Amino acid sequence: MKHFDDAALRLTVNVRLTTTLLTALGAIMAIPQSASAQTAFTLPAPPFELPMLPSPSGNWTVMVGIGGEYMPDFVGSKNGRFMPIPIFSIRRAGSIDQFRGPRDSASIALLDVGNFRAGPAFKYVASRKADKYAELTGLGDVKAAYELGGFVEYYPVDWLRLRSELRQGVGGHTGTVADISADVIVPLIQRLTISAGPRFTWKSTKATAPYFGVDAAQALASGLPSYNARGGAHSVGFGSQVSYRINPQWEVHAYVEYEKLLGDAADSPLVKLRGSSNQTTVGLGASYSFDFRIR
Repeated sequence: MKHFDDAALRLTVNVRLTTTLLTALGAIMAIPQSASAQTAFTLPAPPFELPMLPSPSGNWTVMVGIGGEYMPDFVGSKNGRFMPIPIFSIRRAGSIDQFRGPRDSASIALLDVGNFRAGPAFKYVASRKADKYAELTGLGDVKAAYELGGFVEYYPVDWLRLRSELRQGVGGHTGTVADISADVIVPLIQRLTISAGPRFTWKSTKATAPYFGVDAAQALASGLPSYNARGGAHSVGFGSQVSYRINPQWEVHAYVEYEKLLGDAADSPLVKLRGSSNQTTVGLGASYSFDFRIR
C-alpha cells in the first residue's frame, strides 16, 4: 500500500509540474512575434570595462526558454522523475547562429570572435533530500549547490562544435567539475537539425563525496557499508538532439542524453546496491531569442 501511495503521489507531482510547464510555455508564446524584429531595449554603458575583454557596448542576443526533463531521481538512481528546466544564454548579435546542447550551463559569451566563444557559466544543482526517496534513508540531506565558472567553445568546421566547461561548486558541494562535449550538427531539411556526440565529466573529491560517500554514522543509519568516495573520471556518455526553428525567434527541441557513471561514483554502495550506473535523461523544450543594446 505504501508503494502504491508513493507512486500516486509521484504521478500527482508530475502532472502538476507538466501543467506548470505548459502554462509557462503558453505565456511565452503569447509574446508578439514582432518583439525581436527590433532591439527590445537599451541599457546604459557600464561604468568601467574589464581589461583584456572586448567592450560590452553594442547589440546582444538573449535566448530564454523552458524545458522539461524526465531524469533520474538523483544521480545514481534507477528511478526517474519529471523536472522543469530553464534555458538561458547571451551572445553577440549577428554572430554565428547559436547551437545549444542539453548539457550546456547557462552562459554569457563575453568573448565572441569568429568560430570561438568564451565567457562565464553557471549551473544550479538541486538539493538532495533523504526523506524523499527510500534509497537515501539514513544518508542525510545534501544542500543545493551553485556551480560558478566559465566555458569555451570552438567550431573547427561549421558542422562540429567542441565545448568545455570548468565550474567551482558553492553550497552543497565545494568541489570542481569539468564537462567536455562534442556535437556533430547536421541540417536534415530547412529549419530541422539533428545533432549528436560524446560527453565526458570529471569531478574532484569534494564534488563527489557528498553524493556518493557513506561515513560511519550514515552506514549505521542506512545499512550500507562505509565508503570513501574520491574524485576522478565521473562519467562518459552520448547525447542526441533534434531541433526545429519555427522562425528566427522561436526554436523547439527534443533530446536524449545517456551517461555511464565511472570510478568511485559507479562503485559507491548507493549505486551498486540501490541504484544504477546507467543514467538516461529525455527532454523537450522551447526557446525565444530577442536583442538588446548596450550603449
